[in-house]
Amino acid sequence: MSPVITPVDERLRRESRELGLCFTCECCVHFDAEGGGCRQRYPNVEHRDVRLERVTELRFCKEFELG
Repeated sequence: MSPVITPVDERLRRESRELGLCFTCECCVHFDAEGGGCRQRYPNVEHRDVRLERVTELRFCKEFELG
């Protein structure tokens, strides 16, 4: 399964701060906090602890479900 790739710009950074957007594994119901992996067995390295101020694109997981 391939991720959904979205460019990160200043508008997204601002809206994420203002609205408290959640999009990382740590916010997902499928995240195994003990083991750090995805309970759906989806590779999650690209989705963990993402800092929008450090990236130019965001890779959304298609399995993401707010926990």
